[in-house]
Amino acid sequence: MWGFFIMIKGQRKIGLTPESVLNKISEYDVFMHYMPQKNWKLNVVTLSPFRKEDNPSFIIGNRYGTLFFIDFADGTKRGNCFTFVKLLHNFNTIDQVLRMIDQDFGLGISTGIVGDYKRIISEYKQPEDLGKRYSLIQAVTRKFTNEELAYWAQYHQSIDDLRANNVYSLSKVYLNKQLFSLKDTELRFGYLYDGHWKIYRPHVESRYKWVPNNVPITAMDGKEDITNCDNVAFINKSKKDYMVMKKLLPHCCAVQNEGIACFSEENVDFIKSNSKRQILSFDSDPTGVENSKQITNLFGFEYVNVPRSYLSDGIKDWADLAKDYGMSTIEKILKKKKLL
Repeated sequence: MWGFFIMIKGQRKIGLTPESVLNKISEYDVFMHYMPQKNWKLNVVTLSPFRKEDNPSFIIGNRYGTLFFIDFADGTKRGNCFTFVKLLHNFNTIDQVLRMIDQDFGLGISTGIVGDYKRIISEYKQPEDLGKRYSLIQAVTRKFTNEELAYWAQYHQSIDDLRANNVYSLSKVYLNKQLFSLKDTELRFGYLYDGHWKIYRPHVESRYKWVPNNVPITAMDGKEDITNCDNVAFINKSKKDYMVMKKLLPHCCAVQNEGIACFSEENVDFIKSNSKRQILSFDSDPTGVENSKQITNLFGFEYVNVPRSYLSDGIKDWADLAKDYGMSTIEKILKKKKLL
């Protein structure tokens, strides 16, 4: 458990822990006190406190009664109220966070001197409902436009492919029942996973391409394609790569990104129990290669990425290779690797 213990003369030992802090103030109080922008609202996207930005990408919301923050543009910034303060003030330990909260509010846990924390938290209204999940995404779909179909045709995907892979054209998107700002001039697609949406805008700044997104990190594309395949399972890092590669390899699947969090114990057990070999394929840039090595070493997978010779053309994944060089080039590479 986080925290440390001190002695106050004449009293029992008191522990400064997250629990003892939350016995006096709430998670909401912590966010309210340290959030630089004071006009934020629970479950509503707002400007991130971690950088200057024009488009909101940050949310503080509810996850089954617990407040949780997430920065949609930076996946490393997410967690509870104590993690928020730790990242915001560049602290090294949670103990430092607890000490500051204790002193700033005047809780008296570590000092024995109680301040005016009751006055501080009385200056605003506490949220009434903490039972809703931190993000609800609702989408209104529409027919694919010619521009959208032309975009996917570059990657050798037909309208039937899009429908088969639960890719939709979007008219409107609502985040926690509020209209999410989308430009009519930008391409925007919705990936639907069992009631959850991942919004994809291919031509916006990279950190906003997949915002908003409430798809579980362990969701996979193509699980059914590797069930009892008794052969090679080819694991991609994105839906688009998966859609391209399964035209050549029958036993393909894909995770949500190159992060290790995608590989839950359940997912790894499923992949390994349904295949003889497991081949991971991430980007061929240095980051992708490093991630490939980490995960293959951990789980005993092999990995085959796009040859690095294509990096000079700005190509690091299978989807872009298919777009610029055609499916026949990928077929030749797979044959050389003895995967076809």
